[in-house]
Amino acid sequence: MKDRLLDALRASRADYTEIRVERTWTSSVTYRGRRLESATASEDQGGCVRALHRGCGWGVASFTSLERLPAMVGRASELSRAIRVDDPIRLADVPPHEADALLDLDGDVRGVPLAEKKRLIEAYNGEMLAVSDRVVDTLATYGDEVTEYWFVSSAGTVLHEVRPEITLSGTAVARRNGTIEKGLESIGLRRGWRGAQDRGAGFRAAAERAVALLDAPGVKGGRYPVVLDPELAGVFIHEAFGHLSEADFIYENPQAREMMTLGRRFGRPVLNVGDNGAAPGLRGTLPFDDEGTPTQDTPLIREGVLVGRLHSRETAARLGERPTGNARALSFRHAPIVRMTNTYIGNGRGTFEDLIRDVKLGVYACSAFGGQTLLENFSFTAAYGRMIRDGHPAELVKDVVLAGNLFQTLDRIERIAGDFRWNQMGGGCGKAGQGPLPVTEGAPHVRIEEALVGGDVPA
Repeated sequence: MKDRLLDALRASRADYTEIRVERTWTSSVTYRGRRLESATASEDQGGCVRALHRGCGWGVASFTSLERLPAMVGRASELSRAIRVDDPIRLADVPPHEADALLDLDGDVRGVPLAEKKRLIEAYNGEMLAVSDRVVDTLATYGDEVTEYWFVSSAGTVLHEVRPEITLSGTAVARRNGTIEKGLESIGLRRGWRGAQDRGAGFRAAAERAVALLDAPGVKGGRYPVVLDPELAGVFIHEAFGHLSEADFIYENPQAREMMTLGRRFGRPVLNVGDNGAAPGLRGTLPFDDEGTPTQDTPLIREGVLVGRLHSRETAARLGERPTGNARALSFRHAPIVRMTNTYIGNGRGTFEDLIRDVKLGVYACSAFGGQTLLENFSFTAAYGRMIRDGHPAELVKDVVLAGNLFQTLDRIERIAGDFRWNQMGGGCGKAGQGPLPVTEGAPHVRIEEALVGGDVPA
């Protein structure tokens, strides 16, 4: 395969050319309630050529047959010449690499019969259904993927990788009269079949939480000291801050450029934020991005001050900074754009108990059902919460919605515990029509001095 790609590369007349080829095996099984909804297995293969002539735009051509490769190299070059640009595209220098990065398949899912995968997710689905007759519906999904990947560029980079991934998800819906609540379990790993074993307890806990929420009161809306659990804190930093750190968004948006000025203070000295595409074993982890740049740990906020942002080779050249290994594509059908990998809030000191010990009345917000951001404004819905009373976790509450201004909220992060963990969830990140892209978030417990919490509003 490498020789075939290099032969095609040498035929290109563009100033810069790269070829990416992928062959992917996937399977999935879904149960809804007690009914098997789908069981599928598929294989996909194709590639993407990107070409660039000086003074011109990118030419991009995707294909699904390797027989079309020479023609697509010519087509990408032709498309590049057709686009004249006033501001020439430059690419920051990256040393060429030659590597065979074959990640541990941890039990190659391609050798596991689909019937065995069906039995596994059927058992996890049964764990949810067995919790209570209040559980009236479930959705349980198993998914796996193995991708063999090749990348060559006219800059001299030649890569071959094997990338495994496995995901499990479960949603339990509980109902009593007109009240409906749900609990969610989500697991995503850059591993294989062995990583999917012994996960029943998480599915069972999701159903138990859905049932418990039927009796939980809604939180009373107002301003409180708020403690985020590691899962919600990770989702918060990904959605509310991570996307603002993607440099293509910054250089295309004057308002974002003004907000995201390096050296600006965003928080107190306790706050450290980064994105680490090289952290071992995570869904957002790969040795190289889709431009052949090595991934790395990129500091974004250090001791409360903005110190970095996420780059492709093009955005790094435009802003006079270094590439960070954050050019990623969902598949060969897409060109790479700037994306997060594994985004995190850095570890602090002390325990969760230390964070809440002096809180008279507050909210402990846990997990995440979703959120919305608009530049610096955000709104997030926690999966559930607990009131904090006199320094201790108290009653379960629901309808915990956090809203506010990102910069004010970052500045109100006053304490961070020393219990960091990566949240290895399924799902993924969406941007510019490319999603869900595998990513991971991580954080310890985080205490916000004051935040607006929506819920039941007293008459």
